[in-house]
Amino acid sequence: MPLKNIDLKILENKIHPKVRLNAICPYFTMFPLIFPYKVLSHAKSTDLVYDPFCGRGTTNYAARLLGISSYGIDSNPVAHAIAQAKLINANPKDIFSRCVDILNNSQGAIIPQGEFWELAYNQDTLIDLSILRNYLNNKPRLDKIDVALRAVTLGILHGPVMKTQPSYLSNQMPRTFATKPDYSVKYWTERSLKPGYVDLAELIKRKTQYIFNDQLPKKVSGKIVLGDSRTINNVFEKKFDWVITSPPYYGMSTYEQDQWLRNWFLGGSEKVEYSTKGQLKHYSENAFTKDLAKVWSNAAKKSKPNAKLIIRFGALPSKSDKTPSELIKESLALADCGWKIRTIHTAGKPIDSKRQANQFKNSTAGYIEEIDVFATLNI
Repeated sequence: MPLKNIDLKILENKIHPKVRLNAICPYFTMFPLIFPYKVLSHAKSTDLVYDPFCGRGTTNYAARLLGISSYGIDSNPVAHAIAQAKLINANPKDIFSRCVDILNNSQGAIIPQGEFWELAYNQDTLIDLSILRNYLNNKPRLDKIDVALRAVTLGILHGPVMKTQPSYLSNQMPRTFATKPDYSVKYWTERSLKPGYVDLAELIKRKTQYIFNDQLPKKVSGKIVLGDSRTINNVFEKKFDWVITSPPYYGMSTYEQDQWLRNWFLGGSEKVEYSTKGQLKHYSENAFTKDLAKVWSNAAKKSKPNAKLIIRFGALPSKSDKTPSELIKESLALADCGWKIRTIHTAGKPIDSKRQANQFKNSTAGYIEEIDVFATLNI
């Protein structure tokens, strides 16, 4: 039976056993779990859900809580790796055993060098982390244990130094994004902060027992794809009843560099890269809405007649001359593929820890209310 009787307070409590998996890795720009859950509480258990900007898989996890199959696409490797874990169940003992086996049977790995790496991680911790990185990025096909291990490691890769037992592998850093190397080195040096040893396997053991507990919702079918939702085709054989998503705000294009350390763990460069490949164009409002139109058009091709499209969207102060409503209306009009807007409601002030604008908090003031757009596919 779909779990349609969950107390909504549970969804707001990220430490509740049912929703811990949804918080497996802190990540900017997520919308609250309660939003897609409320929307999908009106769905049937046989419906199919799609998110073309799935991010870390919040829509997908809401669908899973309701026993509904879901699918998602994201162009960011970090988001893709996190979202994949939202659709699986794995035994904590198996995850820990896999981690220990990898570390004990390593053939070696490339250890990054330089002042940042010397200060970011204890050398022994960094060696274990590099061994794990080497395994995950060279195995031709990851099974569910690997997917779980990868996501848990991404979640503990960097964060604050705790006063009791360690919860993260790094020297003092934020949890949601990785500070740039020069800034990090200056910060640590000025405060004489040295990285302490953290036992990677033991932390994995503790985290997996906490996250992959026996109260997780039943596994449902679905798939998360790494790709560009403007153009990607023929990856899902199904037709969707619901498209629920939250596109990047216009002007927000720093996903890669903000997650550069997690990107390194996934096989990326040891240095910050400023590529925007695979992202919506942000050099003008016109280019942005044209790219959004491509996503809506592509989603329409994947959807059933009368499918529902729900979009949560906002704006960064001083970034756009148009309101969120104007940008969405323009993009849907450009798509010209059958999506008809039924209603647009204000979603109110974004929760600070979950808002996309939080990524720009040092350079912007105030906020612009987010909107929820409800449309149906008339074809």
